[in-house]
Amino acid sequence: MKAIDRNQHLESLSDSEKTWDIIIIGGGATGLGTALDAANRGYQTLLLEQADLANGTSSRSTKLVHGGVRYLAQGNISLVREALRERGLMLKNASHLVKNLSFIIPCYSWFDIIYYSIGLAAYDLLAGRLSLGKTKRISRKEVIKRLPGINAMGLKGGVVYHDGQFDDARLAVNLAQTCLEQGATVLNYIKVTGLSKSGTKISGVVARDMETGKTWHLKAKVVVNATGVFVDDILQLDSPGSRPLIKPSQGVHVVLERMFMASEDAVMIPRTDDGRVLFAVPWHDKLVIGTTDTPLNEHSLEPVALESEIAFILKTAAAYLKHSPTRNDVLSVFAGLRPLAAPNDRSSVTKEISRSHQVLVADSGLISVIGGKWTTYRQMAEDTLEKAIAVAGLEPVCCKTAELPVHGHRRESDWNDHLYVYGSDREKVLELINEQADWAKKLHPNYPYLRAEVIWAVRHEMAQTVEDILARRVRLLFVDARAAIAASSITAQMMARELGRDENWQNQQVARFTELANNYLLQP
Repeated sequence: MKAIDRNQHLESLSDSEKTWDIIIIGGGATGLGTALDAANRGYQTLLLEQADLANGTSSRSTKLVHGGVRYLAQGNISLVREALRERGLMLKNASHLVKNLSFIIPCYSWFDIIYYSIGLAAYDLLAGRLSLGKTKRISRKEVIKRLPGINAMGLKGGVVYHDGQFDDARLAVNLAQTCLEQGATVLNYIKVTGLSKSGTKISGVVARDMETGKTWHLKAKVVVNATGVFVDDILQLDSPGSRPLIKPSQGVHVVLERMFMASEDAVMIPRTDDGRVLFAVPWHDKLVIGTTDTPLNEHSLEPVALESEIAFILKTAAAYLKHSPTRNDVLSVFAGLRPLAAPNDRSSVTKEISRSHQVLVADSGLISVIGGKWTTYRQMAEDTLEKAIAVAGLEPVCCKTAELPVHGHRRESDWNDHLYVYGSDREKVLELINEQADWAKKLHPNYPYLRAEVIWAVRHEMAQTVEDILARRVRLLFVDARAAIAASSITAQMMARELGRDENWQNQQVARFTELANNYLLQP
């Protein structure tokens, strides 16, 4: 695989006369999906992201590719059917990152066993030929055998159903690589600071390099605002004083050692004290427990978990686990913001706000995408492109992404090998060790991540900072924040040599990352 030359991509912005068919603002799931669809249809495509790829919500999910059992309970059949179809396509097109995972609902009443068996049978029916496995009831004895960490007091039995699991940030990186292979230009750390207009219509963007401060005025036939919780910020550039379209909802997860639930199955708690759903999911040899659904009035690139959210997760987990986790057991805690469509009635009950996506066109021609979730990113992109073609008057081309494999795609993965996330690139990552034997060493003695992965991330995955590496290329910050801090120094040293940075840059990177990582730690 050819190394990504960032300077060459930056150079493509220098042609002031060039008019892009489409400029996409935002490098999360929605933006990357839209860029991929646009490039695959043959349109001149540019994607700009103010931070790193999937820096926000798109790297902080529950790591599930799912139809949404909760949405089924709410009667949102169309959303569930759409998501189940897209789940099947993700499993097919990114099989190196998406896998079938069985979920067990531990039931403490006979009624619950019947209720969830019937409800999940409908879930299977909606999935049709894309079903990942049939729902079935299991005995109390089998629940305890498959979930050795479960609280057995009062347990009657369980219900098993199937959904998908993936690594969100890794899929974002692979989507960016696929975009580049399809001819798109994708740049992180380029922030859109203004919108250009010809009369009353959007004709391009003003963009600034977050590192050098250089500014470009870029022309486009159509501009897509796919910035998630920052959608309203871009809308204000277009029409100051616009009514907010987004109601941010914070979702928090805590990460524990697998010993709390040493199982290959995930646990789904369908009804908590406040009506939420809670998952306990095995992921990268840890246990991820979440999530919350807390309405917020503000948004940021680095949201921080509230004490009430942490307490809710630990308290709820303690009711279902044999050994109650405490704050001292938490290896990492991460928070993400869902860009939910703001309800017209100003309701603050975020768990009742629709997760369906919407594609809106302003009077200026600015296209904004709101709502949605990772599972339906491809359909969101297709819907967005259809609007963009109409707005810009582009020559219509059919969408083909349903059949397009994502970079790294391979049919078989060894899920016990941490390098599985590289898919077909796995062997190429290991070949780097031939270049320098030292790169075979681990970044941290307790984790399998190799120094070669740092070099690969810089050369082939657009990583520009220590955070990019330790948070989203390897997932060390998300599985163990203290270990990530310990690995930051060697990571900075290696990046500095590869990028031609000095010692001052190294020190700044370590300091910034340490400050960031402290937000992933629970203080006493």
